[in-house]
Formats: sequence, C-alpha cells, structure tokens
Amino acid sequence: MRVSPVLALILVMVAASLPVRAGDEHSYAEPDKVRIVDIALDLDVDFAGRTLSGRADLRLDWRDPEHRTLVLDTRALEIEKVLGKSGDGGWKRLSFSLAEPDPIFGSRLAIRMSQPYELVRVRYRTAPTASGLQWLEPSMTAGGKHGFLFSQSQAIHARSWVPLQDTPSVRFTYRARISTPPELIALMSADNDPDAARTGDYLFRMPQPIPSYLLAIAVGDLVFKPISARAGVWAEPATIDAAIAEFADTEAMIQATEALYGEYRWGRYDLLILPPSFPFGGMENPRLSFITPTVIVGDRSLVALIAHELAHSWSGNLVTNASWKDMWLNEGFTSYVENRVVEAVFGAEQAAMERVISENGLRKELTDLAPERQRLALLPLPGVDPDEALTAVPYDKGAWFLRFLEARFGRERFDPFLRGWFDARAFQSVTTADFETYLREHLLTADPSLVSAEELRAWLHEPGLPDSAPSTSSTRFDTVDEARSRWLAGRVAARDLATDDWVTQEWLHFLEGLPNTLEPTQLIELDNAFRFTSSRNGEISMRWYPLALRSGYFEAQPTIAAFLKRVGRRKLIMPVYEALVATPDGLAFAEQVFASARPGYHPITAASVQALIDTARASAEQDATATDESGG
Repeated sequence: MRVSPVLALILVMVAASLPVRAGDEHSYAEPDKVRIVDIALDLDVDFAGRTLSGRADLRLDWRDPEHRTLVLDTRALEIEKVLGKSGDGGWKRLSFSLAEPDPIFGSRLAIRMSQPYELVRVRYRTAPTASGLQWLEPSMTAGGKHGFLFSQSQAIHARSWVPLQDTPSVRFTYRARISTPPELIALMSADNDPDAARTGDYLFRMPQPIPSYLLAIAVGDLVFKPISARAGVWAEPATIDAAIAEFADTEAMIQATEALYGEYRWGRYDLLILPPSFPFGGMENPRLSFITPTVIVGDRSLVALIAHELAHSWSGNLVTNASWKDMWLNEGFTSYVENRVVEAVFGAEQAAMERVISENGLRKELTDLAPERQRLALLPLPGVDPDEALTAVPYDKGAWFLRFLEARFGRERFDPFLRGWFDARAFQSVTTADFETYLREHLLTADPSLVSAEELRAWLHEPGLPDSAPSTSSTRFDTVDEARSRWLAGRVAARDLATDDWVTQEWLHFLEGLPNTLEPTQLIELDNAFRFTSSRNGEISMRWYPLALRSGYFEAQPTIAAFLKRVGRRKLIMPVYEALVATPDGLAFAEQVFASARPGYHPITAASVQALIDTARASAEQDATATDESGG
C-alpha cells in the first residue's frame, strides 16, 4: 500500500530520533560473517556426574567468504577438541581459544581456520553446574525412584550445554542422538515418538529452523497419554492422569488458534509435565511445551498457561524476536493470542477476568519500575542478564498495545493483519522496526487517522501506559469487589460470602484488592472460612503468604516454609521471599528456608533468590553500621 507523504515524514522523523538498537549484545557470535544452519548432537547423559558429553557438528553458512574465524557462545563448557571438514574431505584439527569467562555471558570460543569449512565439530563436556540444566535426585521427583534431567535454555542458557551462536537472531535445524540409562526416556524439542520404547538410545530431528533458546532436552521416568491425534501429555506415571484431565481442552485450543491465525506448522503439540522445581510456568519448546505441575489444580482454571505456550507456536517460535531488547514481539503477541484463545474456548467473561488481572498487575509493577524498563522497544542492555530484565512490560503492555490496535481498527481488519504478519515473517527473526514497517504498510495506511504517530511512539518507545490504553471490566469481578467491601466493612462474615461458584481468577481478584495488611483476627477469619494457608493453588499462595507475613500472621510460617521447599517456580516463590526479607526476622527465616530448599531449585531460581537475600543482607548490615556510627 502507498504511505501518505505526511505520515511517512512523521515516521521517518520518529525513527531518526530513536537510539540505534541493532545487534545482540548478549552474544559473542558474529552472524553477519558466518551462521550456523544445522546442528547434529551426539550426547551421553551421565546422572552420576551430572554432565552431558559428546559432540556438536555445526553446519555453517559463510556470509563473508574471506572470514576465517567462527565465534561461539559457551558457558562453563570443557572444550576437548575442535575439527573442521568440507565436502568429502577428512576432518582437520582446528586451533581454538576460550576466553576468560564473563559472569553473565560465559566465555567467547574463537575457532580459527585456514579455509571456510562447511562443518565444524566440537567435542565437549558440560559442567555439573550448567545454568541451563537441572539434575534432580530421585527424591525430588513424583515417582521417587529415578533421577530427572531437564533444560531451560531461554534466554541465554543454551550456551551452557551446547557450544553455539546463542542469539535468537540465528535459526537452525537440528538432529540429535541421546544416550541415557535404559530405564529412562529422553525427549527433545523435536519429533518425539509417542510409542518410543525404552532403549537408552534415542534419535531426534527438528526440521524447522529454531533459535537457540528453543533447544530443549528432558530425561526421566516418563509415560505418554494422548489428548488427540496430534496432542498428548508426557509425565511421570504418578502425574499423568491428573494432567490429562486438567489439559483435556488442548486440542480445542489448537483448533481455535488455527481458526484465527492459520495452520499449526510444527506437526505434534505435546506437553511435558515437569517436577515442581521448574523455574517457570511453561516453556514453549516447539512440539513439546514444558509445563509446571503447579497449574494442575483440578478445575482447569489455570489452563490459560497452555493457551500461552501454544500461542508461542505462532508468536515467538514461528516469528521470533531478533534480540531480547524486543522480547515484546514474542511475549506481547503471545499474551494477546492467549487471551483470544481463552475467549474462544472458555468464553468472553473468562478472558475479561484474565485481562483485568494482567492490567492491574502491570499498573502495580510500573509504579516501582525504572522508566527505561517500561518501554516495549527496550534500549540496549549491555552487561544485563536478560533473565533479570524480565518484567510484565513485554507481556502485558505488549498485549495491551495489540488490544489498542484491535479496538481502533476492529477485529474484522486486525485479525487478518495479525495472521498476515505470522505468514509473512514465518521462521524469521524480527525487530520492532520490522514490525513498525509492516504495521505501517498493512494496517495504518488503510486509515491514517485512526492511530497517530505520537500514539505509536508512546506505546513502543516511551515509558508508562499511554492515555489511549483501553481498560477492561468484568461483571464477575464487580461482584467480587462488592463482596470484599462488605466483609471489610464488617457487614458480613467471611463464611457467609457467596463464593461457592468462584473460580481461581475471582479468588485472585479478591486477594489483590485487600489492604496491604490486615488485623490478625481478620486473617484468622479468612483462613478459617477459605483455607488459604493450606491451599494447593500456587496462584493463591503467592498472594496470601505475603499478606500473611506483612500482617504478622505467624501461624502460616510452617506452611510457607513447606511451600518454598516444594515449589521452585519463580513467579510463585519470589513474592514470598520478597515479603520475608523485608524484616530482620523474616530475612533470617528466608535464609534458613533457602538453605534447605536450594538443592531442589533450578540454577536460575537459586540465583534469583540468592541475589534477593544478598541485597537484603547488605542493606541490613549497612543500616546497622549507620546506626552504630550515629551512636544509636
């Protein structure tokens, strides 16, 4: 379409005023010179040594034929040997150097060669402390008989178990041979066979090109049950039936997403239910989403998580942010698609409640978030671990921006536009600038008066929420608000509130609307009526326990300790630790619980909790020193 001269001039001026954001500051790789296009892995899984060992064969596309150095990302890998090969020739030994490790980005591996080899083979071994792998003792699993291994490569942890170009701007296909103890099953983000026999020798193929953060492996005592012809669940035997019941609507979600945004392009869509130490709610590994068991609560009220991970099959896996500065292109689009799928499968009111929770959560988070982190298109993040840069902004502000566009243009125009974006950029890595160009050419020019350049800039490149953000309301939440107000005013006892048909979202809204602290008698009344302290619903626990701690409800402490030792999902436990470290007694309690819980935490989770405790301890010691010096 033709862009109006005035709009084109405005957008050129806006672009010229923005800082340069090209490149991926979280990777040592040089993809403008040479790119990995395929990886062949051959790895042995050693539970006793907690290592993977073997080789990675990297097929290369030399963009600069005069270049002679391949630079890879690694973290704590032991590099044994590097070889090169072209055509039918033999393998030639190559020289390499491994730089001193950076605490965040690992070590730059530079491989020098006299000619641009088509294949480079790296023989290596992972460290037992690899940040992208978690090795669980049998006692930490549901079955209690066998160990369990799983990976978490996002954002830059693939480099801890494979030497590669660990940037989402590079996509590759891969093959793998994985050797395991014969009593265990190996799975990958690839063509897993639902009928696989336990042999200890497993072959995989991922024919679609993926970025490094979607490289995934899991090994454990796993069984499979189908949901539909193309979807099913892998889980430990003790978990499989509950998971099948909870996620029975998965095929309906796939069909709803296809109706909106086109064909599912990855073959199968299976779920792997991990132990509760998994640090996230889910991970969208293609063909095999990794899922936390904390969403199995018996009433399917938390299955929006499945809609989210499934939506990544279009937004993120199919069309990928080229660097973590543009994470909103993955997570904002996915959160928007997730809500549309929830609406299609579970109804408009369920989707509205989910939106209100996310909108309220974002507003709250923005009050404490530095302005530079409130942008959708983040400024470059040199020296910052992208794991710690995660906020609600790319998820919830990103989805809100797309709802803003939907409201301005209507679904009859916006839905085909979004489907066209997924089709036009399929299996590509993209930037915010790419999306702005596509948006301008395929939507804005249809009616330039509907969205101004100032509004577009406010959403993408400025902090906060624009005035144009459309708010969501929920009639069921209105009823919850009334019930909470009546109870707080003392007009009704907690046990007499009409809560029999409330779903999880209504309970979350009820808790989120309570004052920052309550009287002990109020907490006791709520707990006697609704059993919040003993709830097995982690979403309720992560809201109730901080309130209990702030209010001095010490009766909850033993259950809080058990919760923190049982669950490793960061979203659920970090608010509890944050409430604990706010007081000297709570900090001591947090340190004691963490010391016991740490062996069962994923390295990502353990690092986050340790950083929080270290910061709180340093602050407490500084306060104590200041008091001593002032004679207090």
